[in-house]
Amino acid sequence: MKPKMIYGPVLSRRLGRSLGIDIIGPEKTCNFDCVYCQLGCTKNKVQRPEDICGVSTEDVVQGLKSYLKKVSQIDYITFSGTGEPTLNLRLGEMIREVKKLSDVPVCVITNSSLVNRKDVRDNLTEADLVVATLEAGDEKIFRSINRPALGIELEDIIQGLKELNNLGPRLAIEILFVDSKKKYPTNISDHAINGLIKALKVIDPDEIQVHTLSRPPAEDFIIPVSEQKLTEMAQKFDDALGREKVRLVLKGLRRKSIDVKHGDLKEDVYGLILRRPSTASQISSALGIDTKDLAAIIEELLEKKKIVEITAQNEKYYRAVS
Repeated sequence: MKPKMIYGPVLSRRLGRSLGIDIIGPEKTCNFDCVYCQLGCTKNKVQRPEDICGVSTEDVVQGLKSYLKKVSQIDYITFSGTGEPTLNLRLGEMIREVKKLSDVPVCVITNSSLVNRKDVRDNLTEADLVVATLEAGDEKIFRSINRPALGIELEDIIQGLKELNNLGPRLAIEILFVDSKKKYPTNISDHAINGLIKALKVIDPDEIQVHTLSRPPAEDFIIPVSEQKLTEMAQKFDDALGREKVRLVLKGLRRKSIDVKHGDLKEDVYGLILRRPSTASQISSALGIDTKDLAAIIEELLEKKKIVEITAQNEKYYRAVS
């Protein structure tokens, strides 16, 4: 089954109804191997944009033209998916072409790894919103959580984000806090939080998003932070950086199903699971699919070993087989 590069819409706690564009896939390709990644461990780990091919601008335009005919009520068109979107150096051109097709604001979700490169920053300036990951202000913690490819340094990321923040798009820094079942460096200690606050003061973003795991992580020893602990940490960011900047993102988003006209239900379901491991109810809500029809599709995908069933936080999720 060949997954489409346009997927969703997905119901996002941060972006509302978000139509995804995957310009890397279908195989997960990234320069990070984050312990918390919902897509599992990175098998195709690269260092530079020059190490990948990615999809073409023409493919994105044709795919989006087709998809926009069958979906409405979108809050964002979002570049994200099976890998780091800034690895595709056609990103800026793609965003410009997308804006010719739709008035919906464009978001790029990035792991921030390449923002020290001017060509990557130039591409990101075409977006309306950039959601950039920053899990640490300390090099050791950064390496333990994000497990970057060789040559990627935290200080370069911090300075690159600072420069990006002066170039136009709204910049939100996403901090995903994780805990561990075993002795492993995480980002919830006072030392880690103070390091993050120091880095954020340098970057001075428009928004800081504080959240924790909501889907099964790559490493089974990684666990979410309790809601109480997350709230306490958010308060520290409020005190240091200003309440108006800090957004605490908690579980529990519930939105009405979106109206989608499906061409191939099975392709749409698989395309969503490939980029976003989900429960049956999440898939049903996001794609507007009847639960009985969805059950049959999931059963078939399981039988063909396209997806697997995993349990996390007492919920049953479906993840694509890598």
